[in-house]
Amino acid sequence: MNILLVEDNPADVELSREVLDDSPHPVELSVAPDGAAALEYLRERLDSGRLPDLILLDLNMPRLDGRGMLQRLKAEPRLKRIPVVVFTSSSATHDVVASYELGASCYVVKPVGFEEFQQAIRSVEDFWLTVVKLPPAQA
Repeated sequence: MNILLVEDNPADVELSREVLDDSPHPVELSVAPDGAAALEYLRERLDSGRLPDLILLDLNMPRLDGRGMLQRLKAEPRLKRIPVVVFTSSSATHDVVASYELGASCYVVKPVGFEEFQQAIRSVEDFWLTVVKLPPAQA
């Protein structure tokens, strides 16, 4: 399973990496610090067929935020099938609604506590890696 984490907070990146490194499932984690870098990464990987199976996307980032990245991703025919889990600190209703309207697969509010954060990542991982049947990254 290849996961692209789009996150600008180094502490959240490190904690996510630690949880996924301890996963019983083999996970290759790539990180982009903002939406612009994530789209560049995805476009570079299009020809090789090595697109991520899942994107974990923060909303509030510099350059291109998660909303803009999600809108551009879902407008690109060769990228729009990649499931996107919005994983953000915002619990605002307008962010939840906007994310789903832009094509998010699900919306998870990042818990503040260390153990709760770990559990949220494990829950996302368990659901998306063991329960869900994903389409091929590229057809």
